[in-house]
This record gives sequence, C-alpha cells and structure tokens, in this order.
Amino acid sequence: MTRGGSEPVVTVCTDPAEFESLRPEWNRLHASSPTATPFQSHAWLHSWWLSYGGTARLRVLLVRRDGRLVAAAPLMRRPRPLPVLTPLGAGISDFGDVLVDEEAAGYAVHALGAGLWRLARGAVIDLREVRPGSTAQDLHDNWPGPRRRIDDSACLELPALPMDELVQRLPRPTAQRARAKLRKLDAMGIERRVVPAAEVRSSVCRLLELHQLQWQGRKVTTEHVKPRFAEHLSRSATLMARTGEAVVTEFTLDGSVVAADLTFVSPRLAGGYLYGAHPQLRERKIDVATMLLRSGVQHLQEAPRAQVLSLLRGTEPYKLHWRPEPLVNQRLLLARPGSAPQLATILAGIRARSGAKRVRDAWRERGGGPA
Repeated sequence: MTRGGSEPVVTVCTDPAEFESLRPEWNRLHASSPTATPFQSHAWLHSWWLSYGGTARLRVLLVRRDGRLVAAAPLMRRPRPLPVLTPLGAGISDFGDVLVDEEAAGYAVHALGAGLWRLARGAVIDLREVRPGSTAQDLHDNWPGPRRRIDDSACLELPALPMDELVQRLPRPTAQRARAKLRKLDAMGIERRVVPAAEVRSSVCRLLELHQLQWQGRKVTTEHVKPRFAEHLSRSATLMARTGEAVVTEFTLDGSVVAADLTFVSPRLAGGYLYGAHPQLRERKIDVATMLLRSGVQHLQEAPRAQVLSLLRGTEPYKLHWRPEPLVNQRLLLARPGSAPQLATILAGIRARSGAKRVRDAWRERGGGPA
C-alpha cells in the first residue's frame, strides 16, 4: 500500500465525451501542478482536440488516488507513418508538459511513468516543446527504455519587472530610444482596455481580422488564417478568460480598435500568444512591439501571478532588443526496447530535416535567396 492512502489507479481515457467531462477535476489538477502552463489547461487542450484531433485516437493517461485526479498526460495516438503518441495541442502550443499534483508528486510521477510504459507498447512517445524544468523531464530522466533528448524551439524570457526597470536594463542608447517610443505612444492617445470575459469571443474575431490585415501582402503563418485555428482560438480563449488564464486587450485610437492582443497567464509565466495590428500604426511609425510589451508588463502588475514574462517561441530581432534570457525547449522521445527500430527511424528523419535546414540557411547567407 502507498503511505497515507490506497494505491494509485491508472486509466486511459479514449472517449472524447469523457475527456470533456473531466473539466472540473482537470482544472483543479492544473491549478495544483507547479510546472503547468496555460497550454496544459483543459480549455486549451479539449478545444484543440475538437479542431485538430482528426483521425487520431485519444489516449489521455489519468492517475487517481482515493478517487482524486493527481496526474495526467494528455496524449493521442497516430498510427501513420509510424505509431507515435504525441501531446494534445501539438503544433500551436508553445509549451508541452504533463500534469502532476504538487502534493502527490513522489508517487504520482512514478505511477504516470508506469502507465506511459504500458501505453508505449508498439509506439514511440514524442513529447514536443517541453520547457526546461517541466515534469515531463523527470519522466524522461527515469525512463527505463530507449530515450533521446533533442533541442526543440528557442524561446526568450524577461523577468517580471515594471516597465521602467526593464528599460533600465538596456544599454543607454537603446534605453533612450525605448523611452522615446513610449512617450510617442502616450502622445498619440492610444487607449488600452482589458476586454471583459463576456466579450472575449467577439474580440478574438476582431484580433484575427487585424492579424490578417497586418500581414496582408506579406508571408504569414498559414495556420493562423485557417478557419479551424479561428474556431479553436475563440472557443478556448473564451473559457480561459473566465478563469483568468487568458486576457484579451484592445487598443483604440480615435475611437476605433487598431490593435488587439491575446495574452496567457499562469503562476509560472505570462506571455503574449497572438496579436493583430492595423497597418496604419506602422504608417504612423508607432512601435507596436513596445506597446504590447508594456501591456504585458501591466498584466503582471494587475494580476501578479507569473514569475516571468515569456516572449514565447521565436528569437525575432524585436524581442532581442530587450535583452531577454534564452531558453530552449526540449523534444523528449521515449520508447520500449521493442520500439527501438521505430525510434531510430524517427531520429534519422529529424537529422535529415535538420541537415536540410542547415543547407537552406547557408544558401540564404550566401545570398542565394529562398531555397
């Protein structure tokens, strides 16, 4: 017997209706998991499944003790081209992880690992975008079978400081330019409004319209203009706004909404996920990135739950101006001995794609243009 209670019970949820019904206890588990990010919330994951699940098979691993949900791994199984178990939310989530109740961490992580070992029979577990320090790393480190850790996306983070202190961290010339941009924002009379939860759905639609307008005629992330993404984002953000995990902010100029931003907030981090800005702001030489960063800092001050201000995935130059700390997500591959050949095939594919990317990057650096 486990000290202080019965043995943990591990089950696998394969029914979408059952997964939907888990919302209340999943929300409690999410709140008690110290490494959780908003991308592990039930609202985000269930909404993603509705929009992106397709032909995959739901495989949500659940660990309960005395009837209480103490751990969960939100996965799905794809049979082709190789049997792989991947996280829900893959592709559009900046961070991936499993959930474990902090008070039950010792036995819950062990039970979750044992459940994943059984679930991995004939398949490889492929955990993407695992943030350093996440619980999934503990599973990897204690995995008894073949395993690999590979760098995934690069992220950037800023300390949770007031805007003035973030500016003070910059070299003097850069700080002077930042202050000038902030003064111009104030002089232009742009007003900031946090959208009430009841208005979030319609506001997200405006955000997406502005986002498309902003990128009109330029290369845009194709997923962001697809109906399934709009459906998922408006549905999930509406639910997350009710629990304080999402905040939509609108910026108005001369009475019109000229920009909107969706920021996710959790005890671990806060970060702007997506924004849209009218081209007229760029024409007026208004620094939208500075406006959004200041807004993100205000979110931290108004609801001081997060430890850091995450700039999420990507190392774009406008982010680097603020001297953020680099962070590299991890890709964790877990297999059983019988699935070692499948793991080798996946690794070979990763190496091939990485090599092709290096060739393309080198070609561009030599002035060859898009490869």
